[in-house]
Amino acid sequence: MSTPRPALSLAPARVLVERRAGGELVLRSPHALGEPPRHVVDRLRHWAEVAPDRVYLAERGPDGSLVRVSYGEARRRVDALAQALLDRGLTARRPLMILSDNGIDHALLTLAAMQAGVPAAPISAAYSLVSSDFVKLRAIHAILAPGLIYAVDADRYARALDALGVPDDAVVTSRGSRAGASTIDDLVRTAKTPAMENIFASLGPDTLAKILFTSGSTGQPKGVINTQRMLCANQEAIATLWPFLRARPPVVVDWLPWSHTFGGNHNFNLVLFHGGTLVIDEGKPAPGLIDRTVATLREISPTLYFNVPRGFDMLLPYLEGDAALREAFFRDLDVVFYAAASLPNPLWERMEACAALAGNERVLMLSSWGLTETSPMATSVHFAIERAGVIGLPAPGTAIKLFPTAGKFELRVKGPNVTPGYWERPDLTALAFDDEGYFCTGDAAKLEDPDAPEKGIVFDGRIAEDFKLTTGTWVHVGSLRTQIVAAAAPLVQDAVVAGLDRDTIGVLVFLSPAACQAAFPGVPSADLASHPALRERLVASLCAHNRDNPGSSHRVARALIATEPPSIDAGEITDKGYLNQRAVLTRRAGLVEALYSDDPAVLVP
Repeated sequence: MSTPRPALSLAPARVLVERRAGGELVLRSPHALGEPPRHVVDRLRHWAEVAPDRVYLAERGPDGSLVRVSYGEARRRVDALAQALLDRGLTARRPLMILSDNGIDHALLTLAAMQAGVPAAPISAAYSLVSSDFVKLRAIHAILAPGLIYAVDADRYARALDALGVPDDAVVTSRGSRAGASTIDDLVRTAKTPAMENIFASLGPDTLAKILFTSGSTGQPKGVINTQRMLCANQEAIATLWPFLRARPPVVVDWLPWSHTFGGNHNFNLVLFHGGTLVIDEGKPAPGLIDRTVATLREISPTLYFNVPRGFDMLLPYLEGDAALREAFFRDLDVVFYAAASLPNPLWERMEACAALAGNERVLMLSSWGLTETSPMATSVHFAIERAGVIGLPAPGTAIKLFPTAGKFELRVKGPNVTPGYWERPDLTALAFDDEGYFCTGDAAKLEDPDAPEKGIVFDGRIAEDFKLTTGTWVHVGSLRTQIVAAAAPLVQDAVVAGLDRDTIGVLVFLSPAACQAAFPGVPSADLASHPALRERLVASLCAHNRDNPGSSHRVARALIATEPPSIDAGEITDKGYLNQRAVLTRRAGLVEALYSDDPAVLVP
């Protein structure tokens, strides 16, 4: 049983509300944004000075043991790598392109690029490893025009490098063999010069830090410009709302990919800003990989744990069934944090139950909302909430406009954390902002309680995902999807809502492999979708949902189990596990037709 600890300190839940004509609202935080650091690397240098021997980064080595790098050693390597990048002729217009999973070398190269005033552009594995044609990777390379490509493993990324057709002397690797390519060991032996220090001293808040590419699910990926101002303001806002972070250096075990803003900006920078330790988790929420996450969590007890709903769905059976793991996970834990997609309430309740079993009654469930374009936090939960879906209140320095559109309120954002635009795409930049300079997100939200706005904002789905039935009834996909997953918990991991140009709502159901195997032991995974008892339970769950939601905008008329997992390559799911509604419906048009047919596989509640 854990020893009771003092309650965590959080900024009070307060908000300033400006009510405008037509129902438009503008929300701001009354908490002042302090002066952010000039540059992310200033924080590395600070901790290298005051705590040089503290472990900064750790990852699994070839023999399975943890390899650790201190703040002092990280500073030395970053200095050398920054000089090496400058010697190679990289500039703000010749960025560093990164093809790599999360890793120590990846982290230090990113910091070195920023120290040299060179944007770092980490590229999703969906484009560099999973893709069969590399069309999006080539498009990214063409718009980026990098001065150097880092591929962590020359052998693993050989197909991607061949597809790009780059000269080998423009490649640097950590392992593997590629004739003519440099190695990270070559670069880290570079001696720094006063010129490099002069360049670093000349950088400021408007210096380009990163170029992060969006998922590209509705077209070619867009390169979102991230400046030092965005990244540093974001972390200053987090520290203002979560003052408990200053009480002890955080320990984070994290798998979330650095090609995305959640893992690469929010989590990575949070650890660095507070002098914490980041243990790089080589696992992922996928069969065969979640076991690696579990193994690391047995060894390292985090103080903060970040994940997406799919990650919690896969981790929870291990926490529920293994007391030793549960004790290790919750022993030092202050915060469980979810983002990137709505968390079904059954997952929330199961996590709370695990915490109670482990004797950790003070662990907080927190969240936030944002995008790649807001680096990422625009709203933050910094107060106790009783259910998933609340995304908090505006971050200090950030204004949130709730703009009436299509029967909902679109979230629009202005602040120092917002991108100035898209790399080499002034046309897209011009379309992204309204006439007041607010970034138009396409996400919808509403107040939890219009009469008490300090209770927070509630996420209300993607406006573009909503549709009308032929009856003229609007179907709000985001909230309905969450209701369906909750009703069928824990058997259903996710669902896609269909019904455009139809009379009724249908859903494509993706099962949770771990939960289904636990509920029906001995049934081969290939037979689960046709197993009579499982199908009966799903029908019963949907019937219960329909009894509570009889209206045509919520009532599910039919369902079909999707036996093929969502495809990263086809844009159906991101590295973070977020299901793309539009991409699934487009790619599986035949399955949608079957959903509305007399196929005996269709479930009719």
